[in-house]
Amino acid sequence: NGMEYPVLSRKLRSSGGLAGRFLSYLSDWEKEEVLLDWNEIAEKFGYVHIGSCRISPNHRFLAYTLDTSGGELFSLEVKDLQSKHVIFSPPDKGIVSLAWAHDSENLLYTVCDETLRPNQVFCKKMQSDEAGLLVFMEDDVNCCVDITSTKDFKYITVNSNTRTSSEEGVYVMESGNVREGLWPVQKRTNKVQYFLEHHNGFFYILTNAPLKDTETAVEGYYLARCRAEKSLMDKWQVVALPGPDCTFQDMDIFHEHLVLFLQKDGLPLFCSIDLPVQIDFQEPKELGDFAPWFFPIPSNLCSILPGPNNDFMSSTFRLVVSSPVIPDLTVDYDMRKKTFTIVDQEEVTGLCSSIYTVGQSNVSSIQQNLQLIEDSQSWSDLSKLLSCERVQVVSHDGVSIPLVILYSREAHIHGESPGILYGYGAYGEDLDKSWCSDRLSLLARGWVLAFADVRGGGDPSWHIAGTKINKINSIQDFAACGMHLIKEGFVHESRLCAMGSSAGSLLVGAVVNMLPNLFSAAVLKVPFLDICNTMLDPTLPLTILDYEEFGDPNIPVEFDAIRSYSPYDNLSPGKCYPSILVTASFNDTRVGVWEAAKWVSKVRDVTCPSCSKSVVLKTNMQSGHFGEGGRFMRCEETAFEYAFLMKALGMDDMSAK
Repeated sequence: NGMEYPVLSRKLRSSGGLAGRFLSYLSDWEKEEVLLDWNEIAEKFGYVHIGSCRISPNHRFLAYTLDTSGGELFSLEVKDLQSKHVIFSPPDKGIVSLAWAHDSENLLYTVCDETLRPNQVFCKKMQSDEAGLLVFMEDDVNCCVDITSTKDFKYITVNSNTRTSSEEGVYVMESGNVREGLWPVQKRTNKVQYFLEHHNGFFYILTNAPLKDTETAVEGYYLARCRAEKSLMDKWQVVALPGPDCTFQDMDIFHEHLVLFLQKDGLPLFCSIDLPVQIDFQEPKELGDFAPWFFPIPSNLCSILPGPNNDFMSSTFRLVVSSPVIPDLTVDYDMRKKTFTIVDQEEVTGLCSSIYTVGQSNVSSIQQNLQLIEDSQSWSDLSKLLSCERVQVVSHDGVSIPLVILYSREAHIHGESPGILYGYGAYGEDLDKSWCSDRLSLLARGWVLAFADVRGGGDPSWHIAGTKINKINSIQDFAACGMHLIKEGFVHESRLCAMGSSAGSLLVGAVVNMLPNLFSAAVLKVPFLDICNTMLDPTLPLTILDYEEFGDPNIPVEFDAIRSYSPYDNLSPGKCYPSILVTASFNDTRVGVWEAAKWVSKVRDVTCPSCSKSVVLKTNMQSGHFGEGGRFMRCEETAFEYAFLMKALGMDDMSAK
């Protein structure tokens, strides 16, 4: 729409058939109704970030959380879509998750404590003067509370989790009778997680709880179910085990189908099985026993994200499929017919560099090839222009680290090209390797872009291998990937750059201390650099919750581990450091703005006086941890970062050499 921020809108669905579409046209049903315009809020406050957004089951009310400072202290507003007025806006700040009851009259929401830990659940009856009713409160400072509704709106679930486990399991309440309170799905169990959905009188549960009364061993999650009755909650049936070399990651549920999100050999897969399940569960079954339909995907280097998929009665599951060489594909999978259709693909424009031979006419031909899969049996991508390969890099302890390497086939010069190494490696989060058009300007200049999936991200075992006293693995992995790029000639030894954001900056900062000559330039965004002092202050937001990730400094062995790699505490006196751009946000509640300021000040004070002049601090005085919310502002930030790296390497805007 050409605007800075999104617009949330809706339109009535036609009744179907030619006659229905004609009547819809005559009655103006196709006209979109604007529900929420981010741009209007941004114009009023100068900043906008919408967190949760939920429409009531009867489609009359819109509940959303709103941040106008960047500090993530979200407020709640409920808008009556008939009158267009906000009818409820409590004074509480720090509201995170929302869930509507089935009657569309009661809204449940979580409220944070002073450390930004969601710890209370309230229930508010719309169009009533009654105060919100406290439904649940979590006193354990290590746990956060999250709420959601089952897909069919029949139950509300309340989850109380630490960062790595759901020690007290999941509580549920009947959505049509929210005032009757909660009951637990399972007793409190350490290091056990549950993801719950409801279907036809059963709770389907994805869990890693130990299997009982069976000799079967399973790593990670499996699928179980139990009757949705208080008295039968402890009588579980194991429905499906993942099978060899495969793990379950998540699930979704529909009236006739259950969708499983899988990972096999570190790569994502999706499949559906028919419901209701017609199998005898005397013994655990493997996924293959259910005749699953695996959704065809175009590449082994894909990022796959589910679409909204809010309609419980639908037989279509929508995915957004993407990779470093595949512009975002929106694909609808018909689980009943076992067919799929490419609905849309992001248009690629701006490939105007002489390095590329693709002009606008060729881009149009790419778009023309995006036909229904039944017709073409092929997926369109830019692999003829861009090389994207996944290699394994051996780290310090012999473990192989996945590294995805992207470059232009025509512009890349072996042994001479500049490059950027990206990393994150925390909280079990995968590094984002989806399509990003911003990268084209660098690729056209011959840059190599590499993505290191270091330990600390990824699946549970890979995550744990990079946490607490094992955090040094993440740092060593990142260093090994950087050295691989130079050794194999992907990047010139004096032209390797690094980029990290938040916890990813910890990787970069620690490697710069260990190997000051490895990177010639770096960008650290809202960086977590003063980890030792931050983890010693439990009054700061999220610190206690981060004990499971980085370690508890009150435990000597974990303190020593943190102190050994803390970027702020391990700067090398007198050493030459690379050019570094450090960006911070004044209203950041996750990583204090002082961390970046302290680190830059200390670099300038103790390292080489000549080199330290090229360490630059850029502070945004209006935004928070996630930077500017608008797309044009984000483009400006990216352009600034790229320009800094080019200048640091002595490259002018037009040269790739």
